[in-house]
Amino acid sequence: MSAALLLPALLLDAALGEPRWLWSRRPHPAVLMGRAVDYLDRRMNRGSARRAKGMAAVVLLVTGAWTIGALIAAVPDFGLLEIVAAAILLSQRSLADHVAAVAAGLRLSLAEGRAAVARIVGRDTAAMQAPDVARAAIESAAENLSDGVMAPAFWFLVAGLPGLVVYKAVNTADSMIGHRTPRHEAFGWAAARLDDVLNWVPARLTAGLIAVAHLNGNWRAIRRDARLHRSPNAGWPEAAMAVALDVALSGPRSYHGRLQAFPWVWPEGRRDAGAADIDRAVAALWRTWALGLVVVALIALA
Repeated sequence: MSAALLLPALLLDAALGEPRWLWSRRPHPAVLMGRAVDYLDRRMNRGSARRAKGMAAVVLLVTGAWTIGALIAAVPDFGLLEIVAAAILLSQRSLADHVAAVAAGLRLSLAEGRAAVARIVGRDTAAMQAPDVARAAIESAAENLSDGVMAPAFWFLVAGLPGLVVYKAVNTADSMIGHRTPRHEAFGWAAARLDDVLNWVPARLTAGLIAVAHLNGNWRAIRRDARLHRSPNAGWPEAAMAVALDVALSGPRSYHGRLQAFPWVWPEGRRDAGAADIDRAVAALWRTWALGLVVVALIALA
């Protein structure tokens, strides 16, 4: 049943994305999740025992997300609301559009490229050169293909709409409080660890889909370089994308004015990435999405 509902949800998201006319008037569910996380952070992240309080906050967040998803799924409408809700929480079209905008900006000027990529990455962009901009866009494409499309779809297949809503809530919490900063290292620990757990299988599935979609069997290189990433999961789709495009990713980059010497992912690849490579990454997003769609269709027919 979940696969039969996921199939039209994936198609609806791909067709419509995130209509500006709607979300400029109403808060997107991801925004509401962010507000909930911010509320818990402000109310609970104080005093002593912050790790325990962070765990309690995650329990509240997960319970609320599951309840909302279950209530929507219980509406007797033949799954229509579930399809719409799932489509809203998937982000294939918006991801492809945001990444493509970086290529368009880079073709206009380096400054436009920097401005466009600053909207989708958290690293410093002011001193980026064109290859840095392109690599950042491609890395964001790969990582968010897993976080924004394949992982939500996976958890919908596993646990229906409640599973998808829980995943999105935890992923939102991780992006907001799952950082090793003085304020959030203890309080955000539970959100970060749970996000790692929920993404473990989807990240590797995404890497596999990218590799199969591009008829690239160099799994040994993907496994080798995935482990170089500071995240236990993000390195998998990033390494698979690097191998598929034959472009070296990661490498040195700056955060908060401090240059950090991250290792290269697929160092054998080209290091002069440009707008055309971003276009190829967008095409790879759609090719991988199409393969995923076929897999969901086969599951629905089984």
